[in-house]
Formats: sequence, structure tokens, C-alpha cells
Amino acid sequence: MDRRWVCLATFGPIGVASLVYVVVVRGFLDADSDHGLAWPLLGALPLFVFGMWLLTVSSSRVAVLIALGATSMLVGSAYETLVLRTPDLLTESWFPLFNTLGLTADALATSSLLIVFATFPDGVPDRRWERVAVHFLWLPVLVGPLTLLTTPHVVMSPFLGISGEAIPNPLAVPWLEWAAPLVQYLVLQAWAAVALALAVLVSRAAFGPPEVRARTRVMALTVAGAIVAFLLWTFAPGLWGVELLVYASMLAIPVAAIHGILRYGAFDIGPGERGARVERSSNLLITVVYAAGVATPAVLLTPPLQTVPAILLTTLLAVVLLPVRTWMQRRLHRALFGDRDRQFGMLSELGSRLEQAGEPRELLTRLAEAVRAGLDATWVRIRLAATDGALADAPAGVAAIPGEAAGTEPVESVDLVHADETLGRIELGPRRRGEYSDEERTMLRTVAGQAAASVANLRLTAQLAEQLDELTASRERLVAAQDDERRRLERDLHDGIQQDVVAQIAGLRLARNRLERGELTADELAELQDQARETLTDLREFARGIHPPVLSDNGLVAAVESGVARYPIPLTVDADAAVRAERYPDDVETTAYYVVREALANTAKHAHASHASVGLARDDGHLRISISDDGCGIGDVSPASATSGGLANIRDRVAALRGTVQVAPAVPTGTTVVVDLPLSTAGASGG
Repeated sequence: MDRRWVCLATFGPIGVASLVYVVVVRGFLDADSDHGLAWPLLGALPLFVFGMWLLTVSSSRVAVLIALGATSMLVGSAYETLVLRTPDLLTESWFPLFNTLGLTADALATSSLLIVFATFPDGVPDRRWERVAVHFLWLPVLVGPLTLLTTPHVVMSPFLGISGEAIPNPLAVPWLEWAAPLVQYLVLQAWAAVALALAVLVSRAAFGPPEVRARTRVMALTVAGAIVAFLLWTFAPGLWGVELLVYASMLAIPVAAIHGILRYGAFDIGPGERGARVERSSNLLITVVYAAGVATPAVLLTPPLQTVPAILLTTLLAVVLLPVRTWMQRRLHRALFGDRDRQFGMLSELGSRLEQAGEPRELLTRLAEAVRAGLDATWVRIRLAATDGALADAPAGVAAIPGEAAGTEPVESVDLVHADETLGRIELGPRRRGEYSDEERTMLRTVAGQAAASVANLRLTAQLAEQLDELTASRERLVAAQDDERRRLERDLHDGIQQDVVAQIAGLRLARNRLERGELTADELAELQDQARETLTDLREFARGIHPPVLSDNGLVAAVESGVARYPIPLTVDADAAVRAERYPDDVETTAYYVVREALANTAKHAHASHASVGLARDDGHLRISISDDGCGIGDVSPASATSGGLANIRDRVAALRGTVQVAPAVPTGTTVVVDLPLSTAGASGG
């Protein structure tokens, strides 16, 4: 079983029983006298509640010591109450042994709390001499047994105000009586232990490592203030306000400990353990502190304060301190779970912030700022993922508080996932105060889930814009290519066939004149006939260049193979019988033919190849065309080649049919162009 639950089951009933006994006896049975409830209610009770609370959330050694010390304080108060109310106990033969229990309870309270203060917040001293000193702080626990063995009379607690010199101690060992003065002055003097504990605490808070100094500074100041208050209470008991200062310092100790929990994880309470149980226990502690603050004046001033004025004063303080209690609960809730109001505000404002963003980068910046403000992070950056899933090095959105750089390693991160696709990642720097709780991590995942849709829309918008730009550029290139083609046709007609026809017309005119003069010969008519036949041949070649008849008559494979003999380097065409026999839609066959012709033209011009090949295959509703060569290779595709030249023409023609083009190095040398044309989106099949 966990030791904290064993301690809770042991210390809790003992402390509650002792407190109930003290309150009943001093507050009700002996109400006409000076009840003396100030110390058990204002000094011991807040520390006891804090100790029990710690045992519900922490199993650290320091938590056990606080619970032990607070319980011992209540047991000591119960012992003093019993002795003062029943003085006949002093005459009983067993009283010296019973008195040892009272002395041991006070010593346990002193030793355990001094060790807590000296080793705050983790219970582990830093230096060797500090560890040795902490062991010596347990010496006051020997008060009871040593006095019982060495002192012939009973040694009473100084807080009782009763001298035990007249009460014999039959349990004393005669041959140990020589040690009685040493025990009384060295062990009973608690101020020596206090000084030793304060030396350890000051050493750690003033001369320890920087992180130790930071964690112990608040507790060191609180304990120093408490020691000053107790010194004044001891040596100037009649000074006005000293008693109030003592109880205020006792209330400040749990507050300083809570500060250590929330800021530095004292008592081994990590952020992940700060759940609803911690919040309820903390609210209980705040309620006790609130009740102590409300009851303090009435407890300290009664008597001589009468009942009605005490009730009125308590009611007034309850109303005045209520806003303070609410503020403390709000601050504690914020420290445990973060600023929930700000986090929910972040969720409610996230949509409007994203809607207000006009540009993609502005949207991501607004998202980063919303997350940073909602989770109190020092910085937030958002990195988008490429198509291959790798995160970009440069963040697309950054938000940071002044003086913080977002270039360090993140302490928290969450992926932006939409439809099982990772779109990016939100990365967080350290929290400004404390660490991120589980609730804040859940909130971050919720925000990431909401923002993923916006990032997906952003990505889709960017892709659509890129595709629109490419489509516009492709259309412009197609129009330009068509214009170039028309100018080429016009130039070829003007410079070639048109000039041949003009020459033939002139020859016919000359032949007519010679015929009228009777000078025309058969050879001249044969020459004109040959010229006409050559013109017809040129026209057929010209028409074949525009749309080869073999493509319409015999299909794609036959059209590709028709140019093999005229290709300047050896060329092979690979296609199975099914591909050769099948006819494809006209637009697919035309696009495929010109893609092959353009790719082979590029190979002939630039590749310096000794061999080329064309492969055609039908695969799952797609026509796949592979044009390969063993030339020098294309290398890296330059940006210019993507927007102009033969490769751009191929991409534009293929994109018009929603196909794809891949250009890659061949093995071992050369280049391979792979074209994929979907057949389902093409038009009706040609004849």
C-alpha cells in the first residue's frame, strides 16, 4: 500500500480527534476562562489541513513530514489541554511517562517542520554538510526519553506554564543524573535546532545553484518572517500585534508551499497530477484559510470581547474577505488548469480570427497568435508539410512575446491532421509560467482539430490557385503554339508549295504561247507534268505533317511506326497485339501521336543518343506511353523548360486530357518520358 495513504489513515484520525477535543474543552466546557484556541485554530489547523491535502496528491517525503509535524502540533495542544483541565494527573505515578508523550509530540512537530523548511521544495539537501545538519535536526525528538532517564523530576513543556520540579520522576536512572543539565540545555533548547535549520535554508536560498535559489527564495523569506515573529512572541510577549503576526506567519507557510507547488513542482507534484482532486483539496485549504482569517479577531479578542460584538465582527470580516477568497480560488484554478476563460475565449474567437484572415500567411499567423495567447506560451510556430509529408524548415506562421525567439526546440507539439493526412504541425515553446497541464494539451489538440480544416482549405486554395495559374499559362502557351503553327504553315505554303504553283502557272503560260507559235514539244509538257506531280507529293507530305492519314486509317501504333524509317537514329516501337488492334478516342490518339513526335524530336536534337524506343501499353483504363533514349540525359529540369519548349508543349497537350507527364533519368544513361492518358474522360472512339 502507498505510504501516503497509510499516513493519511493514521495522522488524519489522530489530528481530527485532538482538534475536536481541544475545541470542545476550551471553547465550550471552559468557555468562561481564557480559552487559548488561537494556536490550535490559527496556527496548527491550517498546517494540518495542508498536510492532509498534500498526502492526497503526493507521496513525497516532505509531504509526510508536514503531515507528521501538523498532527504532532495538534496532539501537543490536546496534551496541554488535558493537563491544564485535570491538574490531578500531576500526582499520578504514571504521569512522568505520559508527560514524555507530550514532550515527544512537541519535539516531533519542531524537528519535522524544521526539516521541511531546510530542504524545501524536494526534501533533498544539495551539499554534504547540509545533509549532515538535517540529521542533527532529529535530536529534539530525544527530549522525552532523555529527560525521563536523566532528570529526577518531571520536565514540563514551557508552553504549559507549570513547573515540574516538585513532581518526582521515579523512572530516572540515578547513575545518569549527571547528564541532566546537558540534556536540559543542549537538547531542550529548540532554538539551536531552529538556528541550524535556518542556516541550511539560508545556505540553499543565498548560495546554492541558481535553480535552487529560485525555488527556495519565497519559502526562505516566509520562514525568516515566522522566526522573527516567534522571537518577538517569546521575548516580548506583551507587545501589541505580535500574536497576530505569529498567526499570520503560520498561515503564510502553506501559501508559500502552494507557490512552490504551482511554480516549481514542489513535493513531487507534477503538472499532470493537478486534476479535479487537487482542485477540491486546494479549495478546502482556501476555505480553512478564509475561516481562520474571519475567526482570528474574535478568537484573539475573546475575552474581553463579548459575544454579540464578536459575532458582528466575524460577520463583517466574512463579507469583506469573501472577494479575497474568490480571488484565491480563481488564481489557484488558473495555476492548476491554466486560464480556462482565456482558453475558451481562444476557441470562440478562433473561427472569427481565421475568417478575418485575407492571405494564407496571415491566416496561419493569426492561428499562431491565438494559440500563444490562449495557452500562455512564449512562442508558437506553425510548419506546413510538403506533398511527401516532410515538414518545411521555414515556419508559415509565427507568434512570440517580445524578446523570445521561435527557433529553439519545442516543448509541446501537435500535428494538423485532416482526412488522415498530416498537413503540418503546431509547435509550442515553454509556457510563460509553469508547465503545460494535461488539460492544456487537450485544448491544444482540440484547437489543432479545428484549425486543420482551415489549413486544408488554405492548402486547397493554394493548389487551386497554382493550378489556375498553370491552366492560364497552359492556355496561353497553347494559343501561342497554335499561332506559331499557323505562321509555320503559312510560311511553308508561301515559301514552298505556293512558289511551286506560281512557277507552274508561269510555265503553263509559256507553254500556251509556244503552243500558239507551234513551238511546244512533248518533253516540255512532260516536265510540267512532273512538276505538278512533285507539288502533289509535297502537298501530301504537308498534309501528313498536320494529321497523318495513317493515324486515322490504321491507328496510333501504325502512325508511330510509319516514321521509324525516316528517324535519324535507330528507333524501336514496343506494343502488344491488343494495343495494336485497339482504336482509342480521336483526341487520345492525336495527343499521343504528337507527344511521341515531340519527344522524339527533342531526343534527335539534344540527346546525342544512339538508340531510342517507344513503348505503348494499356493499363487499368489508362494509355501509358514511354519514350526512352540512351543519350546524355536531361539532368535537372530547369524552370524555363516547364514554361516553354518541347517539354512544356507535351505537358500542355497531356494536361488538356487530365493526364500526367513524368521525366526521369533512364538506366544506365539517357532520359525516359512517361505519359499517362486516362481513357475514361476522353471522347468517343474514332473509326
